[in-house]
This record gives sequence, structure tokens and C-alpha cells, in this order.
Amino acid sequence: MKQPKHDAYYWRLFATGLSFTVFGLGGVLLLLVVFPVQRLLPGSALERRTRARATVSALFMWFIRFMRALGVLTFDIDGAERLGQPGQLIIANHPSLLDVVFLIAHMRDTGCVVKDSLWRNPSMRGPIRACAYISNNGSAEMLEDAAQTLRDGQSLIIFPEGTRTTPGLPPTFHRGAAAIALRGARVITPVYISVNPSTLTKAEPWYRIPYRRMHYRLRVGEDLRPQEYLAGRSAPLASRQLNQQLHQQYTQELAV
Repeated sequence: MKQPKHDAYYWRLFATGLSFTVFGLGGVLLLLVVFPVQRLLPGSALERRTRARATVSALFMWFIRFMRALGVLTFDIDGAERLGQPGQLIIANHPSLLDVVFLIAHMRDTGCVVKDSLWRNPSMRGPIRACAYISNNGSAEMLEDAAQTLRDGQSLIIFPEGTRTTPGLPPTFHRGAAAIALRGARVITPVYISVNPSTLTKAEPWYRIPYRRMHYRLRVGEDLRPQEYLAGRSAPLASRQLNQQLHQQYTQELAV
């Protein structure tokens, strides 16, 4: 049954368009002005990367608060203080376009595995390169780069589905995240993301907004220790078992 349009529907439609326009212009501004200026500042490559990540985190936090102020969405996050640990692999389901924005907004300095197509997006390639994010191109080199990021003591965000979840279906995880975790993570931290009503899903245009404002909820789950899966098991078997547990865990948690 089709829901009636209410909750300031036409204002939210305008505000959503304005928000994504601001987001796109902000990405171009970062590429053309902010990051070139930051590269002129003294400091090592590590310091430049840290500055870039802090800048993106702060702007993403401003952006989600901007959308909330406009009445486009509301949000809450439980356990954000446990994100950003050294060597922490943060695994999240991917119901909506803004998931990565919410996660990075709550972490001042983190790596992220992003879709390969975003490297060609003019509003995203500046932040992606300056922050040294990793392209999810499915190669063995990508897996090793991600594992090395964790071994170097950085935190890393990954969406094991590789793309946004199909509405109404449980997430389906590829084994790449489990393989990365077993190669380099000190700890695995699941984040359960829900969006109600469902919106900004795969292949859904931005202007197809829901009948009422959307609410994002992010819950940080209990840590998992990847070393426990390697005890007495081969790496492929450990990877399969870890991936299977994550899939079951997310299916149960998101059904609540």
C-alpha cells in the first residue's frame, strides 16, 4: 500500500536536493582548494594524511548535522566511543548511501575500503586520495593493502557486501573482509546500521524520498578476536567460519 506524503514532504524533497548539491560542491572544493593548501603545509606524508582525514571527518559530521537541521533525517549512534582503536577492522552492513558518511563522521582518523568507481567521481576522488583510502577492486593487492593498514595500527572501515543491501533481504557478506581481518586485524568490531523508512538504497534516485523523514540508527556491537578463529585451523577454513558467523550475527541483529 502506497504511503501518503506527509511530514513536510515537499520541503524535505527540496532540502534533500540542497543537501546533495552541497555535498557535491564540498567535494570539489576539497579537491581544488582545501587539499592543495594542506599539501603546502609542513609535515610528513603521515601528517598530511592525518590532516586530510580529520578534515573529511569534521565535514561529514557537519553534513549529517546540516541534514538533521533541515529536517531531512534524524540519527543516533550507540557506542561511537569504541570506534577508532588501533588495528580495528570495523565491519558494517550497507543499507543506504550515507552509511560511510556516518561512520567516518564519528572517527577522526580512519582508513576505509571504498568502491572502485568512486575514484572516478569528481566530488569524491579528492577526499579518497588525500585520505589514502583503499579501492575495492577485488585484487589480491587490495587485500594485502587493507591488512597492512591494520598491521600499521590504523583502524579500517569495510562493507563486506561490497554494495548496498537489497531492501527486504538479509546482508550477504563476501569473504574478503574475513580474510583481511585474519591477516591483520587486532580486533573486529561490527556496526549494525538500520534506516527507517528505507531510503537511498541501491539504484534508488535521491529524489525518491520516503513518506516521512528517515531515521538512522548505528549500534556498535561486541568486539571479536580474529586470533580465536585461527587456532588449530587453516586460513581458508578460519575465513569461512568467521564469515559465516558474521553473516548469522548480522541476520539476527538486524531482525530485532
